[in-house]
Amino acid sequence: MVEDALTQSTFPPTEDFAAQANAQADLYSQASEDRLEFWAEQARRLDWDTPFTETLDWSGAPVARWFADGTLNACDNAVDRHVREGRGDRVAFHFEGEPGDTRTVTYADMQREVSKAANGLESLGITKGDRVAIYLPQIPEAVVAMLACARVGAVHSVVFGGFSAESLRQRIDDARAKLVITADGGNRRGAHLALKPLVDAALAPSDANPTPAGSVEHVLTVKRTGQDTAWEEGRDVWWHDVVDPASEQHQPVMVEAEHPLFILYTSGTTGKPKGLFHTTGGYLTGASYSHRVVFDIKPETDVYWCSADVGWITGHSYIVYGPMINGATQVLYEGVPNAPHEGRWWEIIEKYKVTIFYTAPTAIRTFMKWGEAIPAKFDLSSLRLLGSVGEPINPAAWLWYRRVIGSDRCPIVDTWWQTETGSIMMSPLPGVTETKPGSTQVPLPGVSIEVVDDEGQPVGVEEGGYLVASEPWPSMLRGIWGDPERYQETYWDRFPGKYFAGDGAKRDADGDIWLLGRVDDVMNVSGHRLSTTEIENALVSHPWVAEAAVVGAADETTGQAVVAFVVVKSDGAGAVASGHEVAVALREQVRKEIGALAKPRTILVVSEVPKTRSGKIMRRLLRDVAEHRHVGDVTTLADSSVMDAISQGLESGKADTD
Repeated sequence: MVEDALTQSTFPPTEDFAAQANAQADLYSQASEDRLEFWAEQARRLDWDTPFTETLDWSGAPVARWFADGTLNACDNAVDRHVREGRGDRVAFHFEGEPGDTRTVTYADMQREVSKAANGLESLGITKGDRVAIYLPQIPEAVVAMLACARVGAVHSVVFGGFSAESLRQRIDDARAKLVITADGGNRRGAHLALKPLVDAALAPSDANPTPAGSVEHVLTVKRTGQDTAWEEGRDVWWHDVVDPASEQHQPVMVEAEHPLFILYTSGTTGKPKGLFHTTGGYLTGASYSHRVVFDIKPETDVYWCSADVGWITGHSYIVYGPMINGATQVLYEGVPNAPHEGRWWEIIEKYKVTIFYTAPTAIRTFMKWGEAIPAKFDLSSLRLLGSVGEPINPAAWLWYRRVIGSDRCPIVDTWWQTETGSIMMSPLPGVTETKPGSTQVPLPGVSIEVVDDEGQPVGVEEGGYLVASEPWPSMLRGIWGDPERYQETYWDRFPGKYFAGDGAKRDADGDIWLLGRVDDVMNVSGHRLSTTEIENALVSHPWVAEAAVVGAADETTGQAVVAFVVVKSDGAGAVASGHEVAVALREQVRKEIGALAKPRTILVVSEVPKTRSGKIMRRLLRDVAEHRHVGDVTTLADSSVMDAISQGLESGKADTD
C-alpha cells in the first residue's frame, strides 16, 4: 500500500536502465571541472551556420550573452537537420484531436508545412524581428506557426487559448504584434471553444482599450471546427488561402545566437503581465540538453508525450524545441483528460505505445481521486520513464504515479524549473540518481543552485531558505520585454549577483533539495513560518485524500491560521465519512506529520480545488475566500464554477472549524 511505501526513502535505478542511460554519473564531474566548456560542448550539438568562438559574456550582468558571435536558426535545428541527415520519414507527431480525428506528421512533412507557413508569413509582411501573437488550440498548426516564425527570424508570443480577450490584448499591445495567428475555434469537452471572436474583441475598442490594436495588420485564421466566423475584409485571412498554396521551398533566416526567439507572458496576481523573453542559441542549448539527459530520449525507439499546452513554457521547451531538436517522436493531444471519458490519457498511451510521459502533479492527484480502476483498464506496459512538472509533487502522489502508472518499474524524474529559467534546472538523472519521493534532489550538471538565508548565506541541513541560481546558465531569460528595470528589480535585487527564483526550499542531510513552494505561500502562525507545501503533503499522505490546497488566513490570536481545502478519493472510506470525521482524521494526520502548530483551523471538503488551465492551484483565490474578501479575477481558471461552490460551502457552514 501507499502508506507502507512511504517508509521506503529511495529507489535506486535498475542495472539495465543505468547501463543504457544517456546520462552517466561522470557528467557531474565534467561540468564541475570546466563549467563553461561543458556548456560549449552541449551547444556544439546544435547545427551552427557560423560557429561561436565565445561561450559567455557576463560583463553586462544581469543580462548574459551566450555563444554571441555564432549564428543559427531554431527551425533549421528542429526540422531541416533531420531531413538533411536522412531522418525525414521519422514521425514527428502523432496528433490526436479530442473528437478522435488523427494526423501523422513526419519530419519531412513538417519541413514542407513550416516552409509553406514561412512563405505565407513573409507574404503578409513578416520579417526578422517582427512580433507575432499565436492564439491557437493544441493542434499541429500551433507548432508549425511557432517554427515558421523562428524560420523567418520573427519573435513569437504564444498566448494560451484559454485566456480572455482582454488578456490577449494586453500581450498584443506590449509586444506590438504585427500579426495574430488564431483558429475559428478548438474542441474542448465535446464542445467548440470559440477563438476568433475573442481575437476580434481583443483588437476592437473597449472600455479598457478605447482605440483599436494599432500594431496588428492581419489575422491569419486556421479552420479547425468549421463554426461561423465573423470576417473583416483586408485584415482577416484564412490559413488555407495563404499557407496551403505557398511554395514548399524556403531558406531559413540565420540569426545571431542572442536574437530573441520568443516572448512568453506570465500573469501576476495584479498589474501588467511580464513579457519574459528568451534568445536563440542559449535557449536551444538548455532545452535540448536537458531533454536528452533528463528524459533519456532514444529517438529511434521512444514515443514521448508531454501533456502540457504549447501556450506554456513547458510546451515551448518540451514539446517544440527540446524534443524536436533531439529528433523525438511525440504525441500531441488537443483535449482534456476526461473527455469523452476519464481514461482518455491512458487510452492514448496504449494506442501509441508511449514510452515517456511528462505531466503535472495536479493531474496525477486528479487521477488518484478518480481511482485506480480507470488506468487498470489500459495496457501501460510500454511506459519506461515518467516525469512530473509544474509544482512540487507530494510523496503520496509520487508513489501512486510510480505504482499505478509505472507498475513500480519506471523511474520518475521530478523536475523543477520556471518560465524564466527556460529549461529544467533540477531533476534526478534516470539511471544515475537514487530517487526520493517528493524531492527534485540536485541541480543538473552545469547548473549552480543554492539555498540561502535572508543575508544570502547557505542554510544548514533541514533549514528552510530561498532558492537561488548562483551562476548564469544558457537558457536563462534575457529580460522583461521593454522593461529592463523591472527585470533587475524582480529577479536580481533581492540577492545581488544571484537569480532569485521566488521559491522556498530546504536541503536534507544527503544534500538533496526539497521545494517548499512560493515564498509568498509561507504562513506565519504564532511567529512560526509554515510552508503550505509541507502541510499539503501531510494532508495528501492520508489514504482518504486525493488533493489538498492550504492557505493562511488572518487570525486575531495567531496572526495567521491554516485553512485547508481537501478533495477526498471517490473510491475510499473518506467518500462516505462526514465532513467532521474527515477533519478530525486530517488534523491528527498533520499533528503526527508536522506538529500541533500546523493543524488546520478550518477544513472544507470540496469536489475540486481551483486550478488554472495549466494545472496550477490558484491559492490566491482561496485566500480571498478564507478571509471573506471579494474573489479576484477567475478568467484563467479551467472551471470558474469551482470558486462558487467553495464560497457557498464556507458560507453555509459546511467547513469544520477547530
